[in-house]
Amino acid sequence: MLKEKLKTIPHLPGSYQMRNANNNIIYVGKAKDLKKRVNSYFKGNVTGKTAKMVSEVVDFTYITTETEQEAFILELNLIKEYNPKYNILLKDDKSYPYIEYINKPYPKLKVSRYLNIKKKDNKKLFGPYPNAYAARKIVNLINRLYPLKKCEGMPKNVCLFYHIGECLGYCQKKIDKEKLIKIEEEILDFLKGNDKILIDKIKEKINIFSNNLNFEAALDLKKELQFIEVILDKQKVELHDYVNRDVVSYYFNEGLISVQILFVRNGKIVGGNNEKFYLISDVYDEVNSYIINFYNRHEIPKEILIEEGLNEVILSNILKTKVYIPQKGNKKNLLKMALENAKISLEQEVTIIRNDEARTINANDELRKLLNLKILDRIDAFDNSNLFGSFAVSGMVVFKNGKPNKKEYRKYKVSIDKNDDYNTMKEVIYRRYFRALLEKSEMPDLILVDGGENQIRACKEILNSLNINIKVCGLKKDNHHRTNELIDGDTLNTIEIPRNSDIFHYLTRIQDEVHRFTITYHKTLRDKGSIASVLDNIDGIGKIRKKELIKKYGSIKRMKEASVDDLSKIIPQNVAENLLKYLKERDEFN
Repeated sequence: MLKEKLKTIPHLPGSYQMRNANNNIIYVGKAKDLKKRVNSYFKGNVTGKTAKMVSEVVDFTYITTETEQEAFILELNLIKEYNPKYNILLKDDKSYPYIEYINKPYPKLKVSRYLNIKKKDNKKLFGPYPNAYAARKIVNLINRLYPLKKCEGMPKNVCLFYHIGECLGYCQKKIDKEKLIKIEEEILDFLKGNDKILIDKIKEKINIFSNNLNFEAALDLKKELQFIEVILDKQKVELHDYVNRDVVSYYFNEGLISVQILFVRNGKIVGGNNEKFYLISDVYDEVNSYIINFYNRHEIPKEILIEEGLNEVILSNILKTKVYIPQKGNKKNLLKMALENAKISLEQEVTIIRNDEARTINANDELRKLLNLKILDRIDAFDNSNLFGSFAVSGMVVFKNGKPNKKEYRKYKVSIDKNDDYNTMKEVIYRRYFRALLEKSEMPDLILVDGGENQIRACKEILNSLNINIKVCGLKKDNHHRTNELIDGDTLNTIEIPRNSDIFHYLTRIQDEVHRFTITYHKTLRDKGSIASVLDNIDGIGKIRKKELIKKYGSIKRMKEASVDDLSKIIPQNVAENLLKYLKERDEFN
C-alpha cells in the first residue's frame, strides 16, 4: 500500500505527516518537493533516529501548499496541534527571564518570564538574562540605589523602605515629577547598556556609607560592584551599533544536531540558548524550522544573523525581522563564536545524551517488546496513600516516550475515607478515564498500578465497564520498599526482569516518581487538616476565616511565628491574641 501511495505524491511544496499503527501523527515535516522528500525515507539508506521513526510508520498523509514559505508555516501549526513525538524528542522549552520597567502609575522593576509578560504601553522590556539569579540581582541592586516603588498595592501608611530612603512614599507623599524623570532616565540608560551610570552610583553610595562609618553596608555594595563588573566584562563584544540581535549557528554529528543562539543586546552578549536534538529530516530544514519555532516562544530581536545555507528570505518573511548571512567582519566573528559553542556543547554531551536515551527511550522500547505491545508512547502510573484510613489520596504520573510529562500529572482526593485500596483504585480509575472519554483526551498505551492482583483487578473492572481496552500491569515492592516484580494484568503472572537491566531501572524510576508525587500531595492535605483541626478550637474563627488563614500561612509553624498585627489582617485582634496564646500553650503541653 505504501509503495503505491508513494508513486502518487506530487512534486509540490507542502507538509507531510507520518502516522503509526494507532493512526497517531508521530512526525511532521515540510518539503520543497514532497515526492522527493517522502520517498527518501523509504528508499534511501536511513539510519539512527530516522530509521527508528520509519520503522513505526504504517501510513502517511500530506498537504500541498503554493510556496515553500507556506509549507514552513503549515508545518509549525501542525507540530503545535499534534505535538508529534519525533518532533519534540530531546527538545527543550526554556523561557528566559527579562526585566520589566513599569512606569505607570509609579516606577517599578520586576523580573518576568517572556511567555508570562503582558504587553502594555507602560512597560519596557530588557533581556533576556542568562538566568533568573542575574536578573534578580540587578533588580535588587537598582532598587537599593534608586527609590522605586517596592510594595504591592497602596498601603495606608509609608513603609520601612521610605524611612530608610529606598522609596519616595508613593502611597502618601507628593512626588517630585522632575526627580522621577531623572531616576527613570538613569535606570533606562543603564538597562540599555550605559554601565558607567550604575557603577558611578554604586561608588557614590559606598563613599556615603563609609563617611557615615557604616562599613558593613559599604562592603556589601563593594561586593555588588565586583559582581556587576565581572558580568559586564564577560559580555563585551566589538559591536558599537547597540542593535538588539541574535546570532544562530549549528553543529551536526552522529545523527545529533546542536543549535546555538547568542543573545546580543545593546552591544553586549547577555546570554545564550543551546539545544540538542536528533536529526530526522534535512539538516537545513530542521534548523530553519527550529529557528521559527524558537521565536514563536521568545522575543524576536531587530536582527538575526544566520549561517550559509539557511533560508534567510523565508525566515525574514515569517519572523518579520531582518535576517541575513554575514560574510566578514565582527558579525562573521560572532557567528564563528556561536558555531564553536554549538560544537563544544555537542561534543561534551554526546555521551550523556546517548546514556539518557538508553535509560529512557530505549528502555521504553524494550518494555514495549517485553509486553508484546505494538505501541508504547504513553504510560499512566497510579499510587494510593492514606494514614490509618485518613486523608485518602491517589496520584497519577505520566511518562511519554520514556520521560516524565509533568503537565499531565493528576491528584485525586478520594471520597472513600478508609484503608481500602481496592475501592480507592476503582474510584480513581473511573474518574480518570470516564473524564478522558468525555473530553476525548489522550489515552495511555499502558497503565501501571502500584500493587498486585487486587489493584489490577480493580483497575480492569472499571476499564471493562467503560469498554476501554488498555494493557494493565502491577508493580510490587519488596519488604525494603524497592521495586520487586512486574505483574502482567492479562495473566496475573510475574514477568522476570533482570535487576541490572535498563527496563528494571526504568520501572523503578516510574514507581518512585508516582510514589513521591502522591506522598507529597498526601502530606499537603494532612498538614492542612492538622491546621484546620487546631483552628476549630478557637472561638471567632469560622469557615471563611479558617480558609483564609490556611491559604496565607499553610502551616502551624508559620502561623505561630506571625505577629498579632499580621494575623489581625484576617481575624479580629482579640481572636488573634487568643490564637497565639493557644498555640503557645499547645507547645508547652506537648
